[in-house]
Amino acid sequence: MPLTLRPLPGGLGAEIDYDLSQPQDGPPIPELDDALAHHRLLVFPQQHLNHADLLTVSAHFGTVDTDIDRRYAVAGFPGITTVSNIVEDGAHIGIYDGDDEEEWHADNSFKPELTRATLLYSVITPEQGGQTRFADTTRAYAELPADLKKRIEGLRAIHSIHQLGTLQAQASGGTSSAAAGSLADQPETEHPLVLTHPVTGVRSLLLGPMVIRQIVGMPAKESNSLLAQLTKHATSPSYLYSHRWHQGDLVVWDNLATLHTASPCDSSRHHRLLYRTSVR
Repeated sequence: MPLTLRPLPGGLGAEIDYDLSQPQDGPPIPELDDALAHHRLLVFPQQHLNHADLLTVSAHFGTVDTDIDRRYAVAGFPGITTVSNIVEDGAHIGIYDGDDEEEWHADNSFKPELTRATLLYSVITPEQGGQTRFADTTRAYAELPADLKKRIEGLRAIHSIHQLGTLQAQASGGTSSAAAGSLADQPETEHPLVLTHPVTGVRSLLLGPMVIRQIVGMPAKESNSLLAQLTKHATSPSYLYSHRWHQGDLVVWDNLATLHTASPCDSSRHHRLLYRTSVR
């Protein structure tokens, strides 16, 4: 069955009308993968997915990563994580990083093997706030000045979940979901500052102000300044798409070509519940 794609305004992403819950004769693995590689972000509205469906859809894009935070793993469905601001019996039922905006990041960049794609499925949607914003780091790299491209060519950066935990704790007055999670013992790892996409061959920036500790071989002050300059450029308005969630939305994004952040949401007034998978 051919896919019907509608490019989203601004050049990042496409909306697809396709019922992902229905059994398929010859599932459109190449079409879905090609669409993700080309558009970098896919929105599937009005889905009706159970946990098994979500894992099946995730497998269209790669191998589901089962090395997730055990605190919020969905029992019986390896690789599915609950994301929520809902509190039950005095504890959050899912990953919750506060009501304020999150830092810009690519999922799991603190792991040695980069995450290819993330899938996020909305079950309870806030009436106000809680949008997810995405930055097109592919176009952002393409439009860097030539001298800046030359300066960052070949550079590598140190990604650290320990750094993330420390900065989260400082920002929140002492608490950190990263530091308290089952992935907190991940050792530091290095990744290129400029990625070459394994499918398209197109280049993009890999950034994350709270995860990247330092550019390898560069003094801390110079490293911080360069990273801030690149992040400011990559997250400028011309590269952004903000997704206003509706119940049943499934959004898939390419972590090798985008950054994302969650917008503020008042958890005392507006609940949100989503289920997430990542694929390698």
